Amino acid sequence: MANTGFFHHIGTFLLFVATILLIVTCISAPVVHDLGLMKVELGGSNRAAVHTTINFGTFGYCVNDVNGHACSPSELGYSPADVMSREDGTEFSDYAESTTRGLTKAFVLHPVACALNFVAFMLALGAGMVGSFLASVVALTAFLVTAVAMIIDFVLFSIVKNNINDNGTGASAYYGAAAWTILVSAICSLIGTIIVFFTCCSGRLHKRRQVTTKQEFVSPPRTTRRRRWF
Repeated sequence: MANTGFFHHIGTFLLFVATILLIVTCISAPVVHDLGLMKVELGGSNRAAVHTTINFGTFGYCVNDVNGHACSPSELGYSPADVMSREDGTEFSDYAESTTRGLTKAFVLHPVACALNFVAFMLALGAGMVGSFLASVVALTAFLVTAVAMIIDFVLFSIVKNNINDNGTGASAYYGAAAWTILVSAICSLIGTIIVFFTCCSGRLHKRRQVTTKQEFVSPPRTTRRRRWF
């Protein structure tokens, strides 16, 4: 591990970065009212509506206007379609409404991915050969969970975003900062997994070569020739 220690530390650091970025995603609205996976700026002739934004987060949403912000309770699963229908009159089909409501329940994968990345980081932090291999396995699992959560986020909010932008109410929807943090965390998790696994394999190969080299330099045992008497 001595020859690959520097790269191993890079992989460990990337797993740590992935964990921090997933924490940011997890504390999006309603925990942090101005942070969301998707942000909607309402339009229309009403002046109050022009200055109103809605942030959809992991466990709820927040409506921000000139008077402050009103957030939903933190819960697993909510309906962005119902929120937009109530706040802006945006129409959704029954299929879109049921799909988006169901996909928000999969947001439980956000904290799960965060926890897995943290475990992988802790295993890689002070790991030897066995710990590095275990860290790479956990990190790969963390990446897969993060990737699935990210795909769900973008599929869900692309449905909502397209409905809002095409509805003609004057509202504008776009991905929020929390959507990009989970994307970057997936990239960091993937690269960190590859590096940790590579350093684990390189460390094993280096140790095997050292053992072989030592065996080659060991002097052969002395043998005593027996005299023959005739």
